[in-house]
Amino acid sequence: PAVRSVPHCCTSAQVEEMASNIVKRLRPLLDRVLIERVKPLERTVGGVLLPDTAQAKNNEGTVVAVGPGMRTRDGNVVPVDVSVGDRVLLPEYGGSNVKIEDKEFVLYRADDILGVLEK
Repeated sequence: PAVRSVPHCCTSAQVEEMASNIVKRLRPLLDRVLIERVKPLERTVGGVLLPDTAQAKNNEGTVVAVGPGMRTRDGNVVPVDVSVGDRVLLPEYGGSNVKIEDKEFVLYRADDILGVLEK
């Protein structure tokens, strides 16, 4: 799948490489989406280091892998609305935590994703 938007922390080539490595290890089923949460800011614009308690919970993530979609009763596949590389808005709670190669990801159903963030 093509990368439509690139996280500010990575180049598009890095996102594609990371996605291909992860997809080799985990392929989400049905309408599930594997997401890597964006790290919250650890420093202010002025360079002040923020403690964990002062950091805002970040509800953004980058889509790493996408399942094929849900099947209807007729057997047709309804594709997922997001694609690899999309920046998405996530709910505060939910999802299943997954750890692959010392990286932490969250597995959500497509219905749980609140929206796609455009640049």
